[in-house]
Amino acid sequence: MTAGTATTSSVSLAVRDVHLAFGANRVLRGVDLDVARGATACVIGPSGSGKSTLLRTVNRLIEPDAGDVLLDGRSVLRDDPDALRQRVGMVFQQFNLFPHMTVLRNITLALRRLKKLPEDEAVALARTQLALVGLAAKADSRPAHLSGGQQQRVAIARALALQPQVMLFDEATSALDPELVKGVLGVMAELSAGGMTMVVVTHEMGFARSVADTVAFMDHGVVLEAGAPAAVFETPAHPRLRRFLSQVL
Repeated sequence: MTAGTATTSSVSLAVRDVHLAFGANRVLRGVDLDVARGATACVIGPSGSGKSTLLRTVNRLIEPDAGDVLLDGRSVLRDDPDALRQRVGMVFQQFNLFPHMTVLRNITLALRRLKKLPEDEAVALARTQLALVGLAAKADSRPAHLSGGQQQRVAIARALALQPQVMLFDEATSALDPELVKGVLGVMAELSAGGMTMVVVTHEMGFARSVADTVAFMDHGVVLEAGAPAAVFETPAHPRLRRFLSQVL
């Protein structure tokens, strides 16, 4: 089943019949997903449905057993993984910041080592991204001196500094206290409004309803239903989706 209605010419990211198993456990069972350039796709579903694994196949943290992932029509399975991860940024549940480095150093590290930028250019770009996520004043702080929400925004700035074509968010707010969630979702909403192509795995149904262009519902490794937020949330067709929404809304 193909999630979304993007035309071929407008598709930035395309997941095609992706399968993945860990032993006898079939985690992904023929997943299709189209994300138009500049669009936001939210992937929802119960825990264990394969959502996070799907994201990891997109930037090749996990190699699929079968199927393909296309970025602007080209298979990413042919790319060097390190080069691909500069084009496809990812933000995880955990912040994964180096505790012994300042915020600025956390961001400039990849710019210097992967993009080979001179120190002054890396610092300037990192400061620009910190300003965009509202943390310009925290450049010299260590992660331990930041709130969870601030650390996650640093993680977003770090991914954005590599200037990716696509951003993946894997439950980016699930590790945060409830009062910190709003700030991170606000940054993500601004990215979406600014035209960043995004795939967001989330339990935040309000965010999916208000920000997404496409919502895809996964269960047991399959996209069971996908479409515009209004259709998915207000007139769901699949009984499993109706049952899921009755429990989370």
